[in-house]
Amino acid sequence: MPKVKIQNNSGFALPDYATALSAGFDLRAAIASPVTLAAGERRLLPTGLRIALPEGYELQIRPRSGLALKSGVTVLNSPGTIDADYRGEIGIILINHSAESFTINPGDRICQAVLARYEKVEWEAVDTLESTERGEGGFGHSGVK
Repeated sequence: MPKVKIQNNSGFALPDYATALSAGFDLRAAIASPVTLAAGERRLLPTGLRIALPEGYELQIRPRSGLALKSGVTVLNSPGTIDADYRGEIGIILINHSAESFTINPGDRICQAVLARYEKVEWEAVDTLESTERGEGGFGHSGVK
């Protein structure tokens, strides 16, 4: 398990896993007073957290499924990526897809985060690619089953 340095200015406990097998941990809104998202509105919310990830890792920001299902509120750029060299405060872009306003209170869980390993790409320029059964079939190519 990688160790990640964290600076917590949120006023809340450090993020933690809800269960032993949870892949992600919730991040909270570090706001002084309630914030209301109108229908269709998007807003950047602070978490009060800054981190130093080890090289080769990213922190993926993802919606909370219950918040999306029950309230229509989700992370706009999902998944968002926090890079290993970023040292600023983690901010979360939320959008309200519902037809009603939604209020976020200080300390509310607004998203989940997953630590993920990644690899860098080394490009190899070629004139042609080997063929496959799928070929150039894209969106909807397999039809309805």
